[in-house]
Amino acid sequence: MDGFDWNSAAELFPSRSRRTGRQLTYRRFDRVSEAVRFAVEDLPAALLTGAYLEVDEERFDAHGIRRLYARRDFPAERRIVGTAA
Repeated sequence: MDGFDWNSAAELFPSRSRRTGRQLTYRRFDRVSEAVRFAVEDLPAALLTGAYLEVDEERFDAHGIRRLYARRDFPAERRIVGTAA
């Protein structure tokens, strides 16, 4: 995943929480970094679990989204500390 383009557009498809019935709808972001940050920092954990992010026809599940957030080259400032890999 070297040369990953953090400035690509991204689409986030959150899952529906069965416990609360709470649902967030599809969101489109101008940059991958914005989508990843939103998913990790703002989505409730129950919604992130079944969510996926699509970037240039490549899909990232919740684990993949967290890995993107933890990358050393993640370009946005993190609110959650201790996640750099």
